[in-house]
Amino acid sequence: MQLRGCGTALVTPFRQDGAIDDVALRNLIAWQVDSGVDFLVPCGTTGETPTLTHDEWLYVIDVTIEVAASRIAIVAGATSNSTHEAVAKAKEAAARPGVNAILTASPYYNKPTQEGQYRHFRTMAESIEKPIILYNVPGRTGANIEPGTLARLAEMPNIIGVKEASGNMAQIAEVCNAVPEHFLVFSGDDAITLPVISLGGTGVISVASNEIPREMAEMTRAALNNDWDTARRLHKKFLLLMQANFIESNPLPVKAVLAMMGKIEEIYRLPLLPMRRDTRSKLQKIAAEAGLITRPAAPGPETVEFYVYENWLAGPHKIVLHRSSCGQCNHGKGRPTGHDANHARWHGPFATLSQAREASHHIPGVLIRSECKCI
Repeated sequence: MQLRGCGTALVTPFRQDGAIDDVALRNLIAWQVDSGVDFLVPCGTTGETPTLTHDEWLYVIDVTIEVAASRIAIVAGATSNSTHEAVAKAKEAAARPGVNAILTASPYYNKPTQEGQYRHFRTMAESIEKPIILYNVPGRTGANIEPGTLARLAEMPNIIGVKEASGNMAQIAEVCNAVPEHFLVFSGDDAITLPVISLGGTGVISVASNEIPREMAEMTRAALNNDWDTARRLHKKFLLLMQANFIESNPLPVKAVLAMMGKIEEIYRLPLLPMRRDTRSKLQKIAAEAGLITRPAAPGPETVEFYVYENWLAGPHKIVLHRSSCGQCNHGKGRPTGHDANHARWHGPFATLSQAREASHHIPGVLIRSECKCI
């Protein structure tokens, strides 16, 4: 399958219990395919892949393959800052019959030199036969793939392209000039898709297409077909939405909008937390103006933490579990004040109630355990 146009960097929906929401994931994939996107990218950064277990990572890829049913291409994310592990993941993903290509980002945190990145990607390319698309996102990895390094890597027969998310248009222009004509250059930022295509780019690996798959596919296709009037019209209409997907860390905004649309539940895994109220309000307004929601969305989930209050001032040694939003605890601020430190102690915060309960069982000498009505 030809990799060209708009590919969706899929979010990974979760349920309230933290597990992958299979129904929402399948519905999202089917909607993407039916809406005309050109390919799908499961388990990229937008899919919160760093928080997925190995089995979950493979599960998301397999479900994408199953639902897509060979109708469009699948580019599976396989990244690690260990070359050995990146090779193992690439081999495992590439072995899936429905995977058409691998997307892999620069090793993160290590901050390798250009030669280190070259050897990392070359080693991956030599380990598999399927095509590889590199992902340059220095804002997240701390390592920039420079145009000269990309030109060297483009000599590898199965390194076929790059998702360029450096945010540096001068560099992207240099990349387009440095690589062979057949080398695919995808925008990694929705808002600059048209400029990248005008420089010779091949399309976009998109966050916004999670929310507006048909419109992003049409905009990209129009630009690639030199129908710039249509492309600019769609770009103008949805530019604020494209930009809003980065007003907080991706994928917070896009998952919030999908939840407003009723596509998924707005659930993240730590260390990600729900959006702040002020940015959520702005995002809701933008989504409404873009026609994605027709009425104000329900308030998003607040960050709820739990505390264990240990008190032995009078009577038996006692602990009480509280929510951070408890109205009995300092007017809803989570931890009451005014207690004598010699006679009371607070433990926490804990991210979940089960963690707080577990912690309470490790406090010695407790005779009474109870939970506030806020629980």
